[in-house]
Amino acid sequence: MKQVIYLGSRLLLVAMLVVTTVNSFAVENERGANYPDPERFRGAIDAFVAGELENPSPDGGIVATGSSSMRGWHPRIAEDLEPLTIIPRGFGGSNMYDVLYFLDDLVLRYKPRAVMLYEGDNDAFLGASSAQVLDYFDAIVERVHMTLPETRIYVLAVKPSISRWDIWPSMQETNVLLKSRCDENPLLIYVDVATPMFGADDKPIVDIFLADMLHMKDGGYDIWRNAVRPILMSGEAQYE
Repeated sequence: MKQVIYLGSRLLLVAMLVVTTVNSFAVENERGANYPDPERFRGAIDAFVAGELENPSPDGGIVATGSSSMRGWHPRIAEDLEPLTIIPRGFGGSNMYDVLYFLDDLVLRYKPRAVMLYEGDNDAFLGASSAQVLDYFDAIVERVHMTLPETRIYVLAVKPSISRWDIWPSMQETNVLLKSRCDENPLLIYVDVATPMFGADDKPIVDIFLADMLHMKDGGYDIWRNAVRPILMSGEAQYE
């Protein structure tokens, strides 16, 4: 399988990857991390595709994709964001490159009017620089808009957590870059879910996290709902 990846609005050809077996390659560039083989998620993506055969999602909905924080929202996201048509496609442990790699089956097949994206958390944990994360975000945006030029992309800020507090400065830098990119393009909307997750001591609120101090309880998703809903309703309710 060959995949040509164009990174960012600069249309730079990063690589043509020839994949023969699962875990046969890792993505590497000079900006930071070695990314693991996205094929580790083939089963999850195939399950999404199989589910579509049994219960097809409507075209023109809102695809919500990203890592485990998005996956953990699945049980309540439709209720939190009703009456908007949400197609939940989070897959735990993923990163920005994984979304790019699976973009056709994960996003484009649904012809969404909007995409809600949460990534950057696992990228930082892998050691990716903020510039590297932005490269892959730019590539996602470019590929979406090559096929669906009017689709809006709502990018959620990388969240703080207790377990990854030591790499929060890198995550903050990624959020600055993502917001800056959104400020440049009216089809990109930055949603700050990070700031309201802090307490009065300027640290993440402890009791919104599960025991691993990374993934969120309902209290964390209450914060996300309250941050995301008004922005998404303002931009998308008129299309329902």
